[in-house]
Amino acid sequence: MISDQVIELQKLFYQTNNDLNNDKLKKVLVLGIGNYLMGDEGVGVHVIHALSKADLPDFVDIMDGGTGSFDLMPIIARYPLVIFVDATMDMRKPGTIDVIYPKFAKDFPVVLSAHDVGLKDMIDALEFKGELPKIILVTLTIKQMIPMTIELTPAIKKSVPEVVKKIKEILSTIKV
Repeated sequence: MISDQVIELQKLFYQTNNDLNNDKLKKVLVLGIGNYLMGDEGVGVHVIHALSKADLPDFVDIMDGGTGSFDLMPIIARYPLVIFVDATMDMRKPGTIDVIYPKFAKDFPVVLSAHDVGLKDMIDALEFKGELPKIILVTLTIKQMIPMTIELTPAIKKSVPEVVKKIKEILSTIKV
């Protein structure tokens, strides 16, 4: 469910973050990362679209983070737990799903997709500022990025419901 708080945070997405207070929300953010216009690379965003149609607990917010990196910092810092959903090109079978519990940027997979420098740098910056929430990273292996398409390849399209199921399983174990 997209809460009013997330809508307000998204309004601030491209503005300065002076209007945000430092209070942590008592919610979990599921954040899809990826470039929707690069085929499978945008799978994190596709998963968020699928989650928007799912029955989720009231303590869950979902957000399409695009490739926002540093712009997402004030939003991410408001949550005690963020579940990132992102593509990775790790040379494994396309559609492979992993759940990782990183504590630092160095714990992230070596080869996230196109925005990996921005995402890792953002994690380092949040940690430096003392604002890094707990993170769960759900990755989906892709083979390649295909520019200028929003279509997913068959293997990745087939994996989206499995990622949604995995996220719902994770959420079922969380108490906020």
